[in-house]
Amino acid sequence: MTESHHSEPVIRAARSTDVPAIARIWRDGWADGHAGHVPEELYRHRTADTYPARVRDRLDRTWLAERDGIITGFVVVVGDEVEQVYVDAAARGTGVAAMLLEHAERVVAGAGHQLAWLAVVAGNARARAFYERSGWRDTGLLDYEAETATGFVIVPCRRYEKVLAETDAAPRRA
Repeated sequence: MTESHHSEPVIRAARSTDVPAIARIWRDGWADGHAGHVPEELYRHRTADTYPARVRDRLDRTWLAERDGIITGFVVVVGDEVEQVYVDAAARGTGVAAMLLEHAERVVAGAGHQLAWLAVVAGNARARAFYERSGWRDTGLLDYEAETATGFVIVPCRRYEKVLAETDAAPRRA
């Protein structure tokens, strides 16, 4: 094996030791995708020190992509909602986001849901284009309740949905 050889990304369940890496990817990706597209009030609640607790709160519903021991992205599924999808900037365009989204779809279907949904801020054109290329449909406006330490901030979003293929088994947690 040469130094330039990279293994394929692996999707696995998140562990407590992954919290710092997931928090960094989430913080950086959130700032990148939401800058100028969410109410100013939400920025006060999305400081760097808030992400580790947010990650820990979702750890049992989080899967990540890892390549050569490096975490390159993650996805969080809550019921029938694909709540978070983030990929490290260095891994964008490598297929990691598609792998994570497909895994999330299998998790939602495996839990017995025939329809998955997600919210994306209207101004995040890159994410919206990605979801549309992945077979998701923009079904209209959604006032999304973004959770904060003191309550919720309403964020104008677009709701995307995808009808899922039926499955008889939920994906395994690695």
